[in-house]
Amino acid sequence: MTTNHYNQCSALNMKLAFNYAIAAVILLLGFVAPVIAGPLEDGVSAFGKGDYAVAEAILRQLADQGGAEAQYYLGSMYYEGHEVPRRYIVAAQWYRKAAKQGYRDAQAALGEMYFGGYGVPQNDAMAIVWWRKAADQGDSGAQNSLGIMSEKGISVPKNLVLAYKWYSLAVTGDSNYKLATKGELDRISLLMTPAQIAKAQNLAREWKPTSVCAVPLGISAITYQNALHLHIGGQVSWLFT
Repeated sequence: MTTNHYNQCSALNMKLAFNYAIAAVILLLGFVAPVIAGPLEDGVSAFGKGDYAVAEAILRQLADQGGAEAQYYLGSMYYEGHEVPRRYIVAAQWYRKAAKQGYRDAQAALGEMYFGGYGVPQNDAMAIVWWRKAADQGDSGAQNSLGIMSEKGISVPKNLVLAYKWYSLAVTGDSNYKLATKGELDRISLLMTPAQIAKAQNLAREWKPTSVCAVPLGISAITYQNALHLHIGGQVSWLFT
């Protein structure tokens, strides 16, 4: 895979993760309304409608108060250049704030920033650190990226078993990666022994996601937890903003 092709894949990972995060929060907040109706919902809704001026005003206030979701969206506004100048350094700063709270999409985005050297010094090892955190929570883009790094031996020992495992998880977790990543699986399987393939498949079957969720500002943790359990599986641990 060429560097240019992988950079295109990285950009796609960022775009998919960003779009899915918006859709997921709108779905979650809509499902538990009117209990969770409030500024975050308004900000996400405005963003989804392309009303970036309103979204920026709302999300910035929430981000300054420590809201991880708002920090992620605000970072994405700076990354995309919506209503604010495109500034990768500022985008990385907001992503980092949300990522440190365990926000999965921000962790995946920060990994992309480190890999591409956008707003932070280029650092493959740090990209892997943040991708691993996101991948452990089930982010398909991060899982696909870890598969590439393991296959190519970039900043980690080359390991086709782990590459196969991460590609397998990316395929099952997100249909958008199914076609492309299925090709990767078929290709590297030709380089593996049956025993290696069996081991990789077993690792993928045994893998369990963990989720670290930042509770939106002003929301009861119990209410939010109950809502999330209706939408996601796996183990859930909690960080409060």
